[in-house]
Amino acid sequence: MKETFEIKNKRFLVTGGTGFIGSGLIAGLLNSGGIVRSLDNDSRGARRKLGAAAERIEIVTGDVRDPAIVRKAIAGMDCVCHLAYINGTEFFYEKPDVILEVAVKGMMNVLDACLAEGVKKVILASSSEVYQLPPFIPTDETVPLIVPDVLNPRYSYGGGKIISELLLVNYGRKFFDRAIIFRPHNVYGPDMGWEHVIPQFALRMKKCFSETEGTVDFPIQGNGDETRAFIYIDDFVTALLRVIEKGEHLNIYHIGTNQEISIRELAEMTARCFKREIRIKPGQLMLGSTPRRCPDVSKLSGLGFTPQVDLASGLDRTVSWYMANKPS
Repeated sequence: MKETFEIKNKRFLVTGGTGFIGSGLIAGLLNSGGIVRSLDNDSRGARRKLGAAAERIEIVTGDVRDPAIVRKAIAGMDCVCHLAYINGTEFFYEKPDVILEVAVKGMMNVLDACLAEGVKKVILASSSEVYQLPPFIPTDETVPLIVPDVLNPRYSYGGGKIISELLLVNYGRKFFDRAIIFRPHNVYGPDMGWEHVIPQFALRMKKCFSETEGTVDFPIQGNGDETRAFIYIDDFVTALLRVIEKGEHLNIYHIGTNQEISIRELAEMTARCFKREIRIKPGQLMLGSTPRRCPDVSKLSGLGFTPQVDLASGLDRTVSWYMANKPS
């Protein structure tokens, strides 16, 4: 019989707790009876994302690169969910050095603090960026991990995640009884940030539709045939809770859906949320961008997860939020 880990009454540290995924996970843990502490420096997240959960958790404000803060936050915990990182494609190119510093120092600080405080369970957020150009679609967890070009700053993100995975697995063999990696695949939803494809599409459409009537020209990167598979934040949190509860030690889980969609279709669906139509204008694809990405979620399905929110419904909720809010 496979070992399970009951969330109820267990103490969890969530690093990156005020981020989009971190705040969603915190709400899910609380709803499952967990006791939660958050660690974040709020550089990209915001305490408001926690909503009512902020009154039910302990909040530590600090940087994951600071070993003293990390050890303080980990003291007394049963499990660490390590999500703290710098996300957003534009940052891959703008500050690759900082991304790598947060990745490596953050992971080492978490591991060192867990060893010092006797914490035996670590759940690590990785990324689909670790495998870059997948050799097969849908892509399962056995895919080779690569950095195609060390001179391209984009790969700072995926490279940092690869290092983090290697550290957790190899420390996990010796020191932990529950070391699990999950790789999110295009999680989206209201208040997800401003640097990702869906909010960028929504904000650009909001502007151009207010200025022009009828069908409008809409420039995109690439020719629009590039693909992704998106998972709504509520479904993602449900899936991640399954991984925390039922995932196996030294295992990796792709979290997403197998509903592959082209970026052209995504743009057109976003426009329909405004009840408008667009005319796609292809453009230059950024160097290092992945033409296709869609996860094989068989392992996740084996834990009893089935997504509930289809893309059209989730996109409508997400676009509505961005129509009502401005970048801050």
